[in-house]
Amino acid sequence: MYAEGVAEMAGRIRDEDIALVRERASIAEVISDTVTLKSAGGGNLKGLCPFHDEKSPSFNVSPARNVYHCFGCGVGGDAIKFLMDAEHLSFVESVERLAARAGIQLRYVENDQTTPRPRPQQGQKQRLVAAHAAAVEFYQAQLGTAGARPAREFLARRGFDRAAAQRYGCGFAPDGWDLLTKHLRQQGFTHDELVTAGLSRPARSGSLIDRFRRRLMWPIRDITGDVIGFGARKLFDDDDGPKYLNTPETPIYKKSHVLYGIDQAKREIAKQGKVVVVEGYTDVMACHLAGVPTAVATCGTAFAADHISVLRRVLLDSDERAGEIVFTFDGDAAGQKAALRAFEDDQRFVGRTFIAVSPDNMDPCDLRLAKGDLAVRDLVARREPLVDFALRHVISRYDLDTVDGRVEAMRRAAPLVAKIKDREKRPEYVRKLAGDLGMEIEPVQRAVQAAGGAPTGPAQDSAASARRGRTPAPSVDSPQSMVEREALKLALQQPVLAGPMFDAVEAADYRHPVHVAVRAAVAEAGGAATATGGAVWIEAVRDACDDLAAQALVGELAVEPLRIDGEPDPRYVSITMAQLQWGSVTARIRDLKSKIQRINPVNQKDEYFALFGELLSLEQHARALREQAAGGL
Repeated sequence: MYAEGVAEMAGRIRDEDIALVRERASIAEVISDTVTLKSAGGGNLKGLCPFHDEKSPSFNVSPARNVYHCFGCGVGGDAIKFLMDAEHLSFVESVERLAARAGIQLRYVENDQTTPRPRPQQGQKQRLVAAHAAAVEFYQAQLGTAGARPAREFLARRGFDRAAAQRYGCGFAPDGWDLLTKHLRQQGFTHDELVTAGLSRPARSGSLIDRFRRRLMWPIRDITGDVIGFGARKLFDDDDGPKYLNTPETPIYKKSHVLYGIDQAKREIAKQGKVVVVEGYTDVMACHLAGVPTAVATCGTAFAADHISVLRRVLLDSDERAGEIVFTFDGDAAGQKAALRAFEDDQRFVGRTFIAVSPDNMDPCDLRLAKGDLAVRDLVARREPLVDFALRHVISRYDLDTVDGRVEAMRRAAPLVAKIKDREKRPEYVRKLAGDLGMEIEPVQRAVQAAGGAPTGPAQDSAASARRGRTPAPSVDSPQSMVEREALKLALQQPVLAGPMFDAVEAADYRHPVHVAVRAAVAEAGGAATATGGAVWIEAVRDACDDLAAQALVGELAVEPLRIDGEPDPRYVSITMAQLQWGSVTARIRDLKSKIQRINPVNQKDEYFALFGELLSLEQHARALREQAAGGL
C-alpha cells in the first residue's frame, strides 16, 4: 500500500496522469528487466520473487491487469509499486520513470492551476543515474583524443577494436584534476550530487576534483541498463594507484549486488538457462565477442550471496527449471581458492554448478587472443562439475601412498560430499571418493555421514523435502468460501463483464469476514459496474480496504486464475453469483427452520406464521438459484 504517496502526489501530478501511467506501463516489461518470467497459464506469467528467496516460483504477474502478486511473501501491486520496492524509488520517481518509458507527458498542479511544465527536481537516484550517463558521454568522447592513445593501444592489445569499445561504452579519464567535475557542474549537477555519486571528491583546498584520472574506463550498468558506476584500469607506470579502481559504495552502486555485463547477458542467460561467471571486464567482453553471450563478472569483490540472488532470478533457477552456473577461474592458487569459495555457495543454487579452467591457466581474454574464439567456446563446453574439481583439489594435497595421507584426505573431502545438495548423487560420490583414495566404501560412507550429521534415509529425506518446500497455502474452508473468492476475482479481473451482476449481490451474502471487507471495498471504490479494469481499478479497491488482510487478498485475487478454462462469459458470471447467493440463502433457511422449531405456534402464532411465510419465500428463491447455478463451479 502506498496511499500516502498517492495523497502526496495528488497536489503535484494530476490524478488522471497517474492513472494513465498505471494503464500504459507494461508491467511484464518492467518486471522482466529484473526477473525472468515464463507462462503460468491463463495469460499470467510467473518467476522467482525478487523480494524473498525461494526455490519454486510463486511470483505471479498479470499482464492483462498490469498487476503482480507473490503467493510466497504476499507483496503485490502495480508497476509503480514494483519500482518503489525493487529499486527503492519514491512514488514520484517511479511515476516519472514509467511516464518517460511510456512517452507520457506528465502535468503538474501549481497554485490550483493545472498546467504542463518541465519535470520537478528529480529524486536522488534519478539524479545520480543522470550524472553517470553524462559522465559516460564525457569519457567516451575523451577516448578519441591524443592523450588517450595508451587506452586505445591497451584495448587493441587485448583484441578489442573500436566497435567493441563502443559496444561496452569504454572511455578515458583525461589527465586533468577537475575536467569531468567542471563539465558536469556546467550541466547543472551540484557539488553534493557529484560527491554522492562517487564521480568527484573533495581536494585539500576544499574544491572538487575528479575521482578518476588517466585511466581506461568501463561503465558499470545495473540489470536495467542504467550506468551506476565505473571500473578504471591503470595505464601509466607512474600511477601509484591500484591496477583497477572502482566507484566507491554509493546510494546506487553496491558492489555486492552488481554483476558487470548483466544488462547485455540477461536475455541469453534466461533463454539458455546458463550463466558463465568470469573474473574481469575484458573477460566478459572476450566471452561475448567469442560467442559466449551469457558471461558476467563481479566488480572488485568476491562472488557472494547477493550476486547469487540476482542470477537466480534471471536464470529462473528453481525446482521446476534448474539453471546451470559455470565459473571460470585461473588455474593458479588464487583461482583454485576462489573456486572452493564458489563451492561453499553451491547450496544457494538449485541448479548445477560447474568450473571451467583453461589447460594453460589463461583467462578467457588471453585465451581468445592466443587461440581464437573457438577456444573460448570450447573452454566453457569442457566444464566439469564443481564438486569434482573441489574433491580433486582437496585430495591432491595429501600423499595417498601413506595410510595417514589417505585418512586425512578422507576427513577433508567427506564434508564436501556431505554438502552435495542432490542426495541421490551422494552415494555415487562416496563410491568415487573411495576409489580415488584407494579405500573401502564403508569408512568413507561413515565419514560422509558424520560430516553431514545424522545418517540420511527415506524418512529424513522426506522431512528435508518438507523443510525445503514452501508451506502450503491454507486450504479453502468451504464451498461457499470458494465461490466467494471466484465472485471477487470476477469483480477485480473482469469488472466490465461482471459488474452489474456482481454489484446486485450485497455484502450480506458473503460469509468470510475478509471477503466481506473486500466486497465493501469494491462498493467504496464505486462498484464494479463503474470500472474499466486494470491496475487503476485494482489499486482503487486496495486503497479502499481498511483491513490489512483484505488489502493483501485484493492483490492475490487480482492474479489468481479464474476456475474456468477459457474466457468467462455472462453465463459463468450468472452461475457464480447464483451459487454465492444460494449458499447464503440456504444458511438463512437453516436458521429459520431452527427458530421455527423453537417457537410455540399457539402462543406465538403471529411470529410463527411470519417466519413460516419468509421460509416459503426463501425456499422458492433457493430453488430458482439452484436452477440458475446448475452446472456448478
